[in-house]
Amino acid sequence: MGIKLIKISSVYFGLGVLLGYYMSTVHSYDLTPVHVHINLLGWTALTLAGLIYHQFPYLTESPLAKWHFWLHNIGLPVMMAALAGYLLSDKDVYVVGIAAGATITALGVLIFVFHILKNLKS
Repeated sequence: MGIKLIKISSVYFGLGVLLGYYMSTVHSYDLTPVHVHINLLGWTALTLAGLIYHQFPYLTESPLAKWHFWLHNIGLPVMMAALAGYLLSDKDVYVVGIAAGATITALGVLIFVFHILKNLKS
């Protein structure tokens, strides 16, 4: 699971860099919040989680690791797509998607935090 998370995080890194590159070439920074969240929650957070799971492989045996993996990787794209839609259209219909994706992602992160605090041993 650690290697899978690192590979997925590299996709987020590529997307974040390409989005930043696009914004700088068109001189429009409306999607900055999407760029930042993709890089932070996609690239950075998932890379660190992947390294932790790789360093401590026994952690991946818990159902908590699987819940973290799936909730994080379902919630983040939903949240980012909805946020992009909202920022580009200014239509409130996207707020539900932002809230749903953010809630799913936050649950995944909180499960990861709980899992680490409860099960990580020296």
